[in-house]
Amino acid sequence: MMPMRGALWLAAAGLALAVAGTQPAEAGKRLPSGSAEMRLSFAPLVKRAAPAVVNIYARRVVRSAPVSPFFNDPFFRRFFGEDFSFGRPRERVHNSLGSGVVVRPDGLVVTNHHVIKDASEITVVLADRREFDAKLAGSDERTDLAVLRIDPGGETLPHLEPRDSDDLEVGDLVLAIGNPFGVGQTVTSGIVSALARTAAGISDFGFFIQTDAAINPGNSGGALVSLDGRLVGINTAIYSKGGGSVGIGFAIPSNMVAMVVDSVDRAGRVVRPWIGARTQDVTPAIAASLGMPRPVGAIVRKVYPGGPTDRAGLRVGDVILAVNGRGIDDRAGLQFRVATLRLGATADLEVLRQGRRRTLEFDVIAPPEVPPRNVTELAGRHPFSGAAMADLSPALAEELGIDGVERGVVIVEMRRGSTARRLGFRRGDIVLGINGREPRSVAGLQRLLAAGIDRWRISLLRDGKAVSLVFGT
Repeated sequence: MMPMRGALWLAAAGLALAVAGTQPAEAGKRLPSGSAEMRLSFAPLVKRAAPAVVNIYARRVVRSAPVSPFFNDPFFRRFFGEDFSFGRPRERVHNSLGSGVVVRPDGLVVTNHHVIKDASEITVVLADRREFDAKLAGSDERTDLAVLRIDPGGETLPHLEPRDSDDLEVGDLVLAIGNPFGVGQTVTSGIVSALARTAAGISDFGFFIQTDAAINPGNSGGALVSLDGRLVGINTAIYSKGGGSVGIGFAIPSNMVAMVVDSVDRAGRVVRPWIGARTQDVTPAIAASLGMPRPVGAIVRKVYPGGPTDRAGLRVGDVILAVNGRGIDDRAGLQFRVATLRLGATADLEVLRQGRRRTLEFDVIAPPEVPPRNVTELAGRHPFSGAAMADLSPALAEELGIDGVERGVVIVEMRRGSTARRLGFRRGDIVLGINGREPRSVAGLQRLLAAGIDRWRISLLRDGKAVSLVFGT
């Protein structure tokens, strides 16, 4: 479970499914007309949806560090006995329980990344209690989604078809299906209480469906189902002070789920679209300065030269208001809309420029691997000794979860116990300057470090902020 404010517990969200013959929700939304309709049951819907929701058992081996070196001494071993393991590295088996959803009849299953993270063995248990060993097809920490494959031996499995999560409205009825607390499959009902919620700490794409359907620990990866019988979300977290449901749960929208599934199925990994622009939220002060009636959208701070939106005519200072006609409230909304676009297609940006709205069309592409990364581990008497450095490209920036419009040299890894690690450098740090000089490549950085000086003034870009460090040898 992951804390947020009081406490944010990773849990499962559910899918809402409808019975065959039920009218689409958008075509027949209305209040019950009488007591007879108030007595209607979700049972037919549950019978169709529940078989597609599975239990996920993940097994991982954790090695603990020795507490004291004295118990490796023969004297202490003789005194305490050979079976006494205090002070030696120990291996412990951790088992975790979550939920998942079969999204394709051939055995493709979606769950949360945090459910199967670092697992050495994964078992999927169907609603009819059959067990299957699962293989990890792909996992994406940034969206907290993972895709598993099981082999049903040619059988067509019950599965849930995704629905366009953008069609959801606040007040729509939904069901949450999962396995809370390991007690077995349960179903709860509720409504969509909010859309486009930002819940910090769950994933990099904080754009969630909020529901009051009861979700508890163990529901992670379960289904959020709408009354037209399709998957609208994967339950992933709850807001709670004690670990139980208080009526505030979060689900990853099905449009994001579909993007991850399609990308993993096609490329074996998640490849997200890239627009080549850095933005920030429009604050009330910015909105007032631009003559906007309210703060909405994302203002462009930097455009990557030659990138897709640069070729489309996007400029610094433009305010992006919508993507393909879908309005955005802030930078998080823009990230979500771009992440769910289809690679190879074209998309429209509605922007505000000098008080006038205009539409720009850009190509939806994957982040390019330009320049090549040229990963090099550095050695010598300098602060970066033991760090693996690379030339930063948009593709590498996407992998590291950092700004994709920057250029330069980035730290991709550090050896344990190395000088770079001891000095507090971090994976993803971008080197802006060494003693006032900018290294434009790994080769350029090596030349600057070869100077053999006694005092190093280093400028970094870390999490979007400039950091200055001084070291003496």
